[in-house]
Formats: sequence, structure tokens, C-alpha cells
Amino acid sequence: MKKLILPIMAIFLFFSYASSGYAQDSTKVDRTLRGQYLELLNKSKSFYGSKIINPARLNTYWKNVSDTLTRERKQLRTSQARITELQKTITDLKSQVEGKESALTSSNQKLNQIRFLGMDFEKGSYNSVVWTLILVLALALIFVIIRSARHIQEAKYRSNLYEEVAAEFQNYKIKANDKEKKLARELQDERNKFEDFKSRGR
Repeated sequence: MKKLILPIMAIFLFFSYASSGYAQDSTKVDRTLRGQYLELLNKSKSFYGSKIINPARLNTYWKNVSDTLTRERKQLRTSQARITELQKTITDLKSQVEGKESALTSSNQKLNQIRFLGMDFEKGSYNSVVWTLILVLALALIFVIIRSARHIQEAKYRSNLYEEVAAEFQNYKIKANDKEKKLARELQDERNKFEDFKSRGR
């Protein structure tokens, strides 16, 4: 058994020394964890179906894995803090938007309402009420104008009738006055005749 272990150890030390002395161009090396892992496998030697890995390379690979995990965890914590901050900002913005939406809704309700005679009306209802009142007042005005026209026409008719009656009465008065004067003259003539007849009879 000792005879088998010694050659294996010699081969292992030989390959580790050879690989440690071998330098590669850093521009051609894949520095990702996967690249380093593949490099580790490529540089390890197979021995009866097993891989012989240089402990220095394995330690370097483990250090790189630890550094990567540390860096990723730090970035994860930073990202989580940033996400928490953004979620808080989103919550604040949502509350601000909700407040502005409620204020906008209240403003729209105030804009859509009109206070008339101590009562609040929607603009549509107010317009309907106003136009109904305007139509009613217009119909009432038309009715009053028609009635006034009829009364004016009746007053003109009665005024013309009065003027005709007054003219007839005036004519009647003139004729009656003329007739009275004529009768008075005839009476005076008869009296004169009678007085003359009386003076002759004596």
C-alpha cells in the first residue's frame, strides 16, 4: 500500500509544482466563477478516474467564491434597502395621488354644483330648471301681451264708440239748441201777435 501512495504523492507534488510555475495570459482567462471552475478542472490531472486538484488553486477558488458571495450579499442588502426605500416612496406617492384624487373629485363636485336659493343643484338640473323657468316666463309674457292687445283693441273700440256717441250728442245738443231758439222765436212771435191782437181789440 505504501508503494502505491508514494508514487501518487510524487505525481501530485510534481503537477502542483508544474502548474504553479505555469503562467497564463490574463487577457485570455475567464475570471467568472464558472471560468475559474473550468480552469480548475482543466488544470487538475486525472488519476484512475479521480481528479487531483492543487490545494492552492482550490483555496484561491474558494476565496473567490466567498468574495463573490460576500459581494453579492452586500449588493443584495443594498438592493433590498433600495427596494424598501422605493416601496416607501411608492406608498407615499400613492397616498399623495389618492389625496389629490379625492381633492379633485371634491373640486369637480363643487364645479358641477350651483347654489341657488340656498339649495345645491347639479349643473344639468340647474340648467333644466332655469330653461323651464325661462320658457314659463316667456309663455306668461306672450299670454300677457295677447291679453293686453285684446284690451287695447277693446279700449280703442270703446274710445271710438264714445267719440261717435259724443259727436252725436254734440250734434243733438246743437240741433236742440237751434230748435229751442227757433221755438223761442216762434213763441216770441206768437206773443207779439197776441199783444198786437190785444191792443187792437181795445
